[in-house]
Amino acid sequence: MTSTTSSGKVAIVTGGGTGVGKAAALALLGAGWNVAVAGRRREPLEEVAAQAGGRAIAVPTDVTDPSSVEALFAATVEAFGRVDLLFNNAGGGLGQTLLEDIAIEDWKRVVDTNLNGMFYTIQQAFRVMKAQSPRGGRIINNGSISAHAPRPNSIAYTATKHAVSGLTKTAALDGRKYDIAVGQIDIGNAMTDLAAKMAKGVPQANGEIAIEPLMDASIVGQSVLYMASLPLEANVLFHTVMATKMPFVGRG
Repeated sequence: MTSTTSSGKVAIVTGGGTGVGKAAALALLGAGWNVAVAGRRREPLEEVAAQAGGRAIAVPTDVTDPSSVEALFAATVEAFGRVDLLFNNAGGGLGQTLLEDIAIEDWKRVVDTNLNGMFYTIQQAFRVMKAQSPRGGRIINNGSISAHAPRPNSIAYTATKHAVSGLTKTAALDGRKYDIAVGQIDIGNAMTDLAAKMAKGVPQANGEIAIEPLMDASIVGQSVLYMASLPLEANVLFHTVMATKMPFVGRG
């Protein structure tokens, strides 16, 4: 259930119709935020927005298109007056694909979404946040555990998520002069449609197939809300939230 009282704060959540984007949007709405829910498909966006009692708008958006990103920010400012938070969450991968078999157009598609699209949204957030009054805001990039360590046969996803860390660090530095705080959330094994296969077993670094523990996606929503709730003089630069027993820390 979402709060009926607005905090006056305004967020944009990309990839907000499903998975951790939806969880983050609902957590923010529950805390009284106004939210622009963005993504490629209108129907799931509208389902999320319908739970908000007028404090959410659904904005179909293609993050690989700079003009579509610009229109998202314009629609948000028109509806709510400003942008205090961008949860930069839209992304995707190729599944388990051998490096040597990846089609070049598929490689470019992942780079265009996970890297270029994230830059376009960061750039537009800077333009809006530095010009508004009061000035500033916060950007939270979805990096993933893959920003630190790869899974087998995941070079496109892993390379772009490593690049997200570079975007985060540089934007955090460049945002200081505009009172824009930039951080990154690295998520491991949240229960979403994308991660459901882990409950059945996925390839490990040693060649074995193993079932991996999962955590509820709402936990990620609460983590995003925590990061978003800080005053702008404080920033969580990197935050890792993961299923406690997933195979990340250690050898295997």
